[in-house]
Amino acid sequence: NYAFPGALMIGTDSHTPNAGGLGAAAVGVGGADAVDVMAGIPWELKCPKAIGVKLTGRLNGWTSPKDIILEVAGILTVKGGTGAIVEYFGSGVEAVSATGMGTVCNMGAEIGATTSVFPFTESMHRYLVSTGRPEIADASRKFSHNLRADEGAKYDEVIEINLSELEPRINGPFTPDLMTPLIKFKDTAKEKEWPQDISACLIGSCTNSSYEDMTRAASLAKEAMAAGLKVKSDFIVTPGSEQIRATTERDGLLEIFRQAGGTILANACGPCIGQWARHDVKKGERNTIITSYNRNFTGRNDGNPATHGFVASPEIVTAMAFGGSTNFNPVTDTLTTPSGKPFKFTPPNGVELPARGFDT
Repeated sequence: NYAFPGALMIGTDSHTPNAGGLGAAAVGVGGADAVDVMAGIPWELKCPKAIGVKLTGRLNGWTSPKDIILEVAGILTVKGGTGAIVEYFGSGVEAVSATGMGTVCNMGAEIGATTSVFPFTESMHRYLVSTGRPEIADASRKFSHNLRADEGAKYDEVIEINLSELEPRINGPFTPDLMTPLIKFKDTAKEKEWPQDISACLIGSCTNSSYEDMTRAASLAKEAMAAGLKVKSDFIVTPGSEQIRATTERDGLLEIFRQAGGTILANACGPCIGQWARHDVKKGERNTIITSYNRNFTGRNDGNPATHGFVASPEIVTAMAFGGSTNFNPVTDTLTTPSGKPFKFTPPNGVELPARGFDT
């Protein structure tokens, strides 16, 4: 609600860079730096490097904005963005929603980046209008030539990603930069002897609970339920804000998750920062969980150092909840329905922004 294209924002949360999805240079800092800013003292930092990520093509099918940052994390590692600002550019940015860009920038913290930022796009304009800020939307469009990289801008490092060729990723365990393409995840899990049964699947948090995320995940849950299926793993949903909770409740999305066997938590950080009192596994018991959160370091989500935590898109996490196993690939594999017939997911579909606006 405070972000806008071209803003400089300082926050005391490491995921303040989420606002980069609206074209803001938003930096997470420590308490001392925040006090300086609040007192009107100039904020200073070592001049950061610039890492450019050129996006071409268009996301399609099962691939989501989450897969962009999972790919970047696999390339740069958790230290590769340290002391740098990551700037996304190229024709591909036009096809990514503002909230999708927020997801990408949010997880820039996991590669150590000072912040991440996108240029102004029409999706930002649509989001600003949808959230009651049409004047800012129009002003940003008017000055959009100042809200993108200069022609021929030089970067210290450039990464190129063709979104049309990008496939879903699952990163982990124990670190968000251990990237495995979904198509190889089944075999890699067997080779590494990761626990096969998925004990819990969790979606939401500040990283991935946008209206687009929730509608795409709900489309999969609805399709599976229509075939008579229920989730096999614990399925936990954490709305990232009161606005998104109220809106998804109003539009029936949370009820779809409940009917599928899911549990809706309060709109808070929740298990993403370890606020999760698990009773299904004992401490020290090896198990696998898969989340759409941002971090999966040892013991991060449940305090259990033996929990193998993986990070993926909300769509993949939701589908995996119905499969219940690392052996299941929702893109290629089938599940058996109660009637004995094979069921195969179709690619998820969603809505970028709520037709009736956000419930405030």
